[in-house]
This record gives sequence, structure tokens and C-alpha cells, in this order.
Amino acid sequence: MASTHHWNGVLDSALDAVGETPLIRLDRIRDAEGLKCNLLGKAEFFSVGGSVKDRIAKRMLEQAEKNGILIPGQSVVIEPTSGNTGIGLALACAIKGYKCIITLPAKMSLEKEVLLRSLGAEVVRTPTEAAHDSPDSLIGVAERLKEQIPGGVILDQYSNPNNPLAHYYTTYGEIAYALKTSNLRRKSISALIAGAGTGGTITGLARAVRDSEKDGAARATIVAVDPVGSILGGGDVGMYQVEGIGYDFFPAVLDPKPPLIDEWIKTNDDEAFAACKRIIRQEGLAVGGSSGSALAGALKFLKSEEGKAIAEDPTANVVVVFPDGVRNYMSKEWFLKQEEGSRDAELHDTIRGIIGRDLDDPYLKKKAAADAKANGASDSAKPNGVHATAA
Repeated sequence: MASTHHWNGVLDSALDAVGETPLIRLDRIRDAEGLKCNLLGKAEFFSVGGSVKDRIAKRMLEQAEKNGILIPGQSVVIEPTSGNTGIGLALACAIKGYKCIITLPAKMSLEKEVLLRSLGAEVVRTPTEAAHDSPDSLIGVAERLKEQIPGGVILDQYSNPNNPLAHYYTTYGEIAYALKTSNLRRKSISALIAGAGTGGTITGLARAVRDSEKDGAARATIVAVDPVGSILGGGDVGMYQVEGIGYDFFPAVLDPKPPLIDEWIKTNDDEAFAACKRIIRQEGLAVGGSSGSALAGALKFLKSEEGKAIAEDPTANVVVVFPDGVRNYMSKEWFLKQEEGSRDAELHDTIRGIIGRDLDDPYLKKKAAADAKANGASDSAKPNGVHATAA
């Protein structure tokens, strides 16, 4: 169990700033939803690399060194990833001196790629639509690179037991310590909600929770959240925009069934992105899209028959894991676009009246540029660039 709330003294490197993230009350959302329970967000973007995946990257790499799998000066770390595990590994490799190659699906944000390259990693984009067992998928390309690059090592977050163990030993301990040292009436977890990608987070946390219950603690409800288009929580394979959760296969580290995980809840892109923006606007937490998925799933659970008793209990502690921050997604269309009613219209008009012009809107500027480019391409395809007119 974590013994501190934050860091003490001077750290030796950025790797010592992995984890130790805060557990934060989400009272404004709780009250708006009419909930009586304590709604608590585990804000993983406070970790040095910006996500929950820093934890598994550090543990997988360090354990591989201890076991002689990684050899300084010789090994090349290769990893297929949605981006965040890659960032954690690239950060660790930069500090420890390993070369790093990341295979990354095309749909993942430009911000992730730019950061990976800044950390010294080579990035290979792969087709988003490629099935996991295709030679062109992020996994297939990584395997090909490993076979042909001397010293190539795939730490493999999908099957590496150190993935869930990182959360068993660190993430859960921090949550337990935060509750134990809080002024909340109850000191235990009533419900824990987290998205599932590789499954390491939800599996590691669930195992730690279940082991704590062997000491006589009341049983917590564990809820996994999965996007529509992923098969982890049921349903057919399909396309979705939210990054970092869901898959078209079952990773080996995921333990998806009771008694570990009690319930799976599906969320769609619209729900995820709306909830993400709500967390930012109402709670001031700059979270990413998969955090919106987690909150949307949590609210669905708390409003269900299974979750109603927890929702109405003022002593119940509901922990929702927020995996990463929005700075990885700021160029994404879903984030740039502002929904109607999301700004203070009266204040907006006042400012416009004072400065004598409309305020810049990055979404509208991007849309105008895209429209102009499309119109230009359309014009150039016509004789002399003249628009066709009706007869």
C-alpha cells in the first residue's frame, strides 16, 4: 500500500514521478445527477507521462531488466499500443538508453505521435481497420519488426503479467490510502468503475479489491466499461473513435468474469465525449475521451437497479478511473467542436461588442480551412475552375 500522498524529497528521475495520482471528489457532477454517494475520480493524467499506462510501462521494463530480457546497449524495445503505453515506454527508454519503436493505429491522435517522436521513439502507423491477427495490424507489424531487428523485444502489454500487477501493487494501494486518510465516513470502496483495453487496469484493481475483502471488508461492485464496437463487454466488432479502450480480441491479461468483474457496461462515442467535456467544464479536470467513457458507464450503473442502492447511500464510495488527459486529443474534431449552449452567450456578446469583432473559434477556423480546401479541389476539377450553374 502507498505510504505517502505525494512525493518526498528530490526525485532521481522522471520514472520516480510515475503514479501517486490524486483521488478527487466529483461533487458538482454528483449533485447534478441527484446522487447521494461519494463520486470520486482517480486522475491518472497527473502521472509524469500523462496516463495510467506509465505504471505498466515502468514495471514491465524494469522487470524485463531484472529477468535479463532487456540488455542495456543491445535491446530494442518494440511495442504495439494505442499510444499511452508507448509514451510510458518511450519515456523509460529515453531515461535508460534503449532504442524504442512504437506501432500505432492510424486513428490515434497526432499529439501522441508527436510526443513519442519527441521522446526519441520511432513511430510506425498501421491501418485502424486491420484485425488484430492481420500482418498489417499494429501487433502484426510489431512482430515483423521484432523478427528482423537484432535485439528486438516486445514486452507485450496484452499478455505480460506485470501489466495487471502494476495496478495491484500501486494503483489500488493509492486508492486505499487516499480513502483511509480521508474524512469520509466509510474508508472502503463500494464500487469501482474503469474502462477496459488490455484489461490490465480493471483486472489488477479487481484482484487487489477482492484480496482486501478476504480480511472481512464488505464486497465492492466492480464494473468494466467497454465501447460499442469492441467485443470485450459483448457485441460485434465495429469502428469507434474513443482511444485506448476496447479490442477485437480478448487480451490474455484480462480476467473478464465474476467473481472478479461483476458487470460490463457499453458506452458509445457520443456519450464518452459529452461526459469528457462535462468533467472538464464542471470539475476542472482535463481528462481524455476514455475518462468520459468511464464516467458515462458509472452513471449508467448508478442509475440501474443494480447500482441504485449504492447511489442512494451517502457513505458509499464510488471510484471512477480517469486514464489520461485531454492534451493528447486537442486536435481531434470531437474536442474542437463546441456544443450549442456550452459557452456563456451573454458574456460572449459583451466581449464581441467591446473588441468589435467575433472571437476566434479553432473549430470554425479548422472547418473553414477544410471547406476552402475541398472547394478548391472541386473547382480545379472543372474547366477553368468555374462553378457549374443550373440550366
